[in-house]
Amino acid sequence: QVHFVESGGGLVQPGGSLTLSCTASTSVPGIFFNRQIIGWYRQAPGKQHELVASIYRDGTQDVNHPWRGRFTISRDNANKTVSLQMNDLISEDTAVYYCGFVPTSTWGQGTQVTVSS
Repeated sequence: QVHFVESGGGLVQPGGSLTLSCTASTSVPGIFFNRQIIGWYRQAPGKQHELVASIYRDGTQDVNHPWRGRFTISRDNANKTVSLQMNDLISEDTAVYYCGFVPTSTWGQGTQVTVSS
């Protein structure tokens, strides 16, 4: 069952910024969402899913290298949304980005991010 709907991707030039957003579906109760660690994942062409950043229920962020310092994750529990602010984008950031619980094995449609001049 798909739990999240992602949006905000697109084509951006190197050095640019994007903000991705995901919203939990109505099947995810708010009280459950508020307790969960939520993450942004990505799948680059020909590669497996990898965790980019996660956020705990108290708002503590954990951004993995090499995105640390460029990406910021945030959450709005009242609206069951999680955002990923992506700055100083490079071509290697090109991937489909997904939102999900940490850990997860269920993927939504994701949102494509393409960094290219």
